[in-house]
Amino acid sequence: MKSFMSFLLVAGFSAACAFGQGQTGTSTITRDYVFPPIGLGSTETAQVNLVNIAPAPAASTATAPSCTGTVTFASATGATIGQANPFTAGSGEIASVSLPFSSAGISGSHGVILVSVQQTTTVPSAARCSLVFSFETFDTSTGVTHVFVGNASSTTTPLLIPASPPVR
Repeated sequence: MKSFMSFLLVAGFSAACAFGQGQTGTSTITRDYVFPPIGLGSTETAQVNLVNIAPAPAASTATAPSCTGTVTFASATGATIGQANPFTAGSGEIASVSLPFSSAGISGSHGVILVSVQQTTTVPSAARCSLVFSFETFDTSTGVTHVFVGNASSTTTPLLIPASPPVR
C-alpha cells in the first residue's frame, strides 16, 4: 500500500509539472460579434465605433496592447456590402468604420443591413486587447443619431484550466 501511495504522489507531481509547462506556440483566433439587423434610411449613415480600453503598459519596453480586425456590412440577404473594413486601435484609441446609405446598394429609400465585427487575437499574448464597440445610424446631413446599439467588454482574461486525466 505504501508503494502504491508513493506511486500516486510521483504520478500526481509529474502530471502537475507537465500541465504547468504550457504551450510553446501561439495561435491566432477570430471572435465574431454580430449586431441585430438594423434599418437604414436614404438619409442615413451606419457607423461602427471601436475603442481599445486596455491600459498602456507602464514599462516603455513592454508591448502596447493593440486591437485589430475587420468590420463587415451585409445586406438583408447576407451578401457582403463592399469589402471587409480593417481597423486597428491602440490603447485608448478609437477607430470608426462608416457605411453611407448611398454605398449600401439598397434599392428604394429604406433597407435592412447586418453589421459584424471580427476581432483577431493572438494567444497567448502579453499585450491583451480589450475591445468595446458600438453601432449607430445617424442622419448624414445633421449628424443626429437615430439608432444606437452598444456592447460591454471586460478587461479580465478567462481562466483556462487543462483537463486532468482520470485517477484510477
